[in-house]
Amino acid sequence: MRMKLQLKRVYDPPAATDGARILVDRLWPRGLSKDKVKIDHWLKDLAPSDGLRKWFAHDPEKWQEFKARYHRELDANAEAVKKLRALLRAKRVTLLFGAKDLQHNNAAALSEYLQPKKRKGR
Repeated sequence: MRMKLQLKRVYDPPAATDGARILVDRLWPRGLSKDKVKIDHWLKDLAPSDGLRKWFAHDPEKWQEFKARYHRELDANAEAVKKLRALLRAKRVTLLFGAKDLQHNNAAALSEYLQPKKRKGR
């Protein structure tokens, strides 16, 4: 099954092609009202822990270690992952994140975690 998943900054305008818009940050994005964001779900439980988020601080040099630690947190949070997988089976999903870095953020790491081919051997 091919997942219908895309990533988008929460500050970018909503589009008709977004499908279910899911915010995967623990903190609400600065300067945005809930009406403006137009989210369908806010899955805080899928966000990295506060400790991990602060340790990473969006430092690309820490990216590989951040992903490994975050994936272990996701392994321990099977219920939240199961909820997201159910949404993915039903329709297109857009994971929303607040980080400025489009490559080194929790939504990118979460997307990688959800890819079956990336998970083999774990």
